[in-house]
Amino acid sequence: MYRKSDKPELTPEKFELPFSGKLSLDNRWVIMAELIPWAEFEQEYAKKFSETMGAPAKPFRMALGALIIKEKLGISDRETVEQIKENPYLQYFIGLSKYCNEAPFEASMMVYFRERIKMNFVKKINKKMVKDFQEDTQNIPIEEKKKKKKNWQK
Repeated sequence: MYRKSDKPELTPEKFELPFSGKLSLDNRWVIMAELIPWAEFEQEYAKKFSETMGAPAKPFRMALGALIIKEKLGISDRETVEQIKENPYLQYFIGLSKYCNEAPFEASMMVYFRERIKMNFVKKINKKMVKDFQEDTQNIPIEEKKKKKKNWQK
């Protein structure tokens, strides 16, 4: 049996966000964003560009973040941009300060992100993350370590 709802049609303007205007701190993208040492590698990324010529490049966090999203979700470049456009958590992850329903970059930029952030650079970042994680967990109780490890794997 199906009963037609008496409620008015749902529109985007009437849609309520489940997080009341705040991002959930236990979201996997928020947790991962806190684990990545973005600032430490920004300068190394910036060295790949001229200071005076060319259009301004997208920030390191946006470039690396987009590549991580693509790999983690196993999606195409176009779908990566669409997912970022639609998801406030992904927008936070790539470094945007507020939600915007427009794409932060064209899908073709993903090619440039991959050219600029080679695998050896990603490995260097991963090593730093693991080292930081190990240092952070050395002096904490075993139960807290298990909780951190679980969050890390999300």
